[in-house]
Amino acid sequence: MAKIEKVELGMVDLVPKVKRTDAIQSFVSQETPIVTITDADGAVGIGYSYTIGTGGSSVMRLLIDHLVPRLIGRDADQIEAIWHELEFASHATTIGAITAIALAAIDTALWDLRAKKQGLPLWKLAGGARESCPLYTTEGGWLHIEAEALVEDALAAKAKGFAGSKVKIGKPHGAEDFSRLSAIRKAVGDGYEIMTDCNQGFAVDEAIRRAERLRDLDLAWIEEPLPADDIDGHIRLNRSTATPIAVGESLYSIRHFREYMQRGACSVVQVDVGRIGGITPWLKVAHMAEAFDMPVCPHFLMELHVSLTCAVPNGKYVEYIPQLDDLTGKKMRIENGRALAPSEPGIGIDWDFDALKARSIGEFNVTITEKGL
Repeated sequence: MAKIEKVELGMVDLVPKVKRTDAIQSFVSQETPIVTITDADGAVGIGYSYTIGTGGSSVMRLLIDHLVPRLIGRDADQIEAIWHELEFASHATTIGAITAIALAAIDTALWDLRAKKQGLPLWKLAGGARESCPLYTTEGGWLHIEAEALVEDALAAKAKGFAGSKVKIGKPHGAEDFSRLSAIRKAVGDGYEIMTDCNQGFAVDEAIRRAERLRDLDLAWIEEPLPADDIDGHIRLNRSTATPIAVGESLYSIRHFREYMQRGACSVVQVDVGRIGGITPWLKVAHMAEAFDMPVCPHFLMELHVSLTCAVPNGKYVEYIPQLDDLTGKKMRIENGRALAPSEPGIGIDWDFDALKARSIGEFNVTITEKGL
């Protein structure tokens, strides 16, 4: 047993590498809370999470004022106990994004620490199902991009060995979405997957209508077609179409996922470490999905999700959206369109500490020990 002696906090703000638009918003910033935990043996674990531009300061205050002080003196290896204690300590603000993002940064740091001390990469420690996973790309499929450029990006990804491309949909008229996706399908042929993402942009009747229009394009899935809390609408939609319905990016509890799976409201699970509250609940959702014979295709955070997708037997795809390049040394390894699980002990992210320091938002640089701040 080694007790937690020190926790360092910081946050960096990352600007997306390309313009990112979808049916309801533009993604203009990634606030990235970072938690560094040091135990009595001097071992260090680093975790992180993210926002899409708002709420980062609230996440940091929750960490500084309420969650991190509870870590000092705890056995760092009691990850399950710590997660539940912190969730209960913040039960008045759960279940939702702010608390989940804060919990995720802590929980990921604890798993990084455990894996390093055991000398294992995360993908082996968490299950070790496979050493690599297929990639699909989202970075060239944003809503503002014209059809010709969508086709060009999909063909380039296919040539690299990627399994598919995801395209944002939600144009004012369904004919526009159909035209864009039809152009891609014609160019890439039938052996390449096309994923679509609505970003919660439709009401259920419109979603049913558009799914029917897109049926013959043999889509891999329609992602977040409705508001995430509309389970009954998802049930109606899932029953009305043969196209798989994907959810998870905006679900914050293992019980939310249970309801979706148990009631037949989805067929692809996109559980996100940063939104579910960390690796601890992520693994529970993934194994629950296995019991329902559903694939896990996590949303975003490719540098972390490659290890988790490789850890579980139903991990199917990793989403290619590079976002940590400016903060890391070694990048995620890709061979023939597949993401390779890191071989180094820990979560496998090679942080560039000079870059982190240079981009850090000063007011959130805090160190907490048994003496306090």
